[in-house]
Amino acid sequence: MAKMLGVWRKSGSRQGAADLAAAIQLQVFDGQLPLGTRLPAERELAEALGASRTMVGAALDRLRADGVVASRRGSGSWITSPRKAFPDPELSGRGLIDFARAAPPAVAGLIPAVDSARQLLAAELPEHGYFDQGLPVLRDRIAARFTARGLPTTPDEVMITNGAHHAFVLALRMLAGPGDRVLVEQPTYPNALEAIRGVHATAVPVALGDHGWDLDGIEAVLRQASPRLAYLVVDFHNPTGHRLDAAGRERLGSLLTRARTPAVVDETLVELDLEGDPVDGPPPLGRFAPDWTITIGSASKSHWGGLRIGWMRAPEELLGRLRSARYAVDLGSPVLEQLVFAELLADPRPRMAERREELRDRRDALVGALRWYCPDWEFRVPSGGLSVWCKLPEPMSTRLAVTAANHGLQIAPGSRFGVHGGLERRLRLPFALPAEQIHDAVRRLSTAAAAVRGGDRSGLDVPVA
Repeated sequence: MAKMLGVWRKSGSRQGAADLAAAIQLQVFDGQLPLGTRLPAERELAEALGASRTMVGAALDRLRADGVVASRRGSGSWITSPRKAFPDPELSGRGLIDFARAAPPAVAGLIPAVDSARQLLAAELPEHGYFDQGLPVLRDRIAARFTARGLPTTPDEVMITNGAHHAFVLALRMLAGPGDRVLVEQPTYPNALEAIRGVHATAVPVALGDHGWDLDGIEAVLRQASPRLAYLVVDFHNPTGHRLDAAGRERLGSLLTRARTPAVVDETLVELDLEGDPVDGPPPLGRFAPDWTITIGSASKSHWGGLRIGWMRAPEELLGRLRSARYAVDLGSPVLEQLVFAELLADPRPRMAERREELRDRRDALVGALRWYCPDWEFRVPSGGLSVWCKLPEPMSTRLAVTAANHGLQIAPGSRFGVHGGLERRLRLPFALPAEQIHDAVRRLSTAAAAVRGGDRSGLDVPVA
């Protein structure tokens, strides 16, 4: 728990109990301390944090008052449902802004697709409803999209899953186990790191810098560490927004093939190309390493997170093994949701063009707000994806996340995206919210940053054009 809290004490602050309570509350809001989590004893936690037992007790008292922690004599303390979203009553009418989740609302046309799917569902009702590889119509349309992007694919090379993360976990469970090494980019998607830890494998990071992938570093890790698997995001990388060009993909595919290392390539964000159509972009990595690539994708970012449909594309022999391994986890994806998504893919271009235009406007709103409210922050304007990866003027990401919660703002500190934490000078900011909320969120973020750094920018409330 001490490692999870990170640098929780504000620099120069004498209110240690308040700082500790805010740090614990942030982890609750961020889902890192789920409801029912039992907390360490006060003495044990105080020793781990290097704090006094009196301070820890006072922090827990604050959390009990806010309804975040419940206690019973002889049973200890545990996380419970907070009665209010954040401690400042002046903020309670304005609501908590979730600036941590990169998930846009549903695309236009979802309800008509549901109505069409309801009519198609009647033909499926006399059947058993179990499709371990997925409905043929959906697999056919996903295969056609791969083919259009330069990777010839048949429906037999596609399996429908319950999201891209589900697909990754299936591949991970089959290809890696306790003690195995998994090559990942640094930084990378936090839930992928949690999945790797969940199978007791070891993530081996290769730094992804300001200019993109270190292919020499990847080659060295493949040669020296002999990882059993790689997890890569080469299209609008989460969180940096980088995209690997065709020449880089060709070399990376050659490295994977030579090392005989299978790679799970996450294409969840590939359709969110804000400067063009993915059909005109670099081909999928699977084209350059066809026997060693499992490509996964999802409807969550392109269409809606509530539509829990994903897929994996792999050679038929490997996909057959993955399908057999799936029986230990689940027996197939919901039929109605597959029909809905198949309807959305019947004519995807107009809908995706509208989605990209919407996100392009929101990206520009975030960029404008950052340049106004946080002029000393450094960042690159991404050509796609859902987030901006900011470089902060000093190492303060965790402290900023704790302080932002007091301003009604939930953000994910940079440490969430690192294999071993760190990244205190980095912060991922998504542009999934409406422009007005983005402006408000960045204004609150600026105020929180000023508090962390000991300044005052509370007057910077001029709207951003």
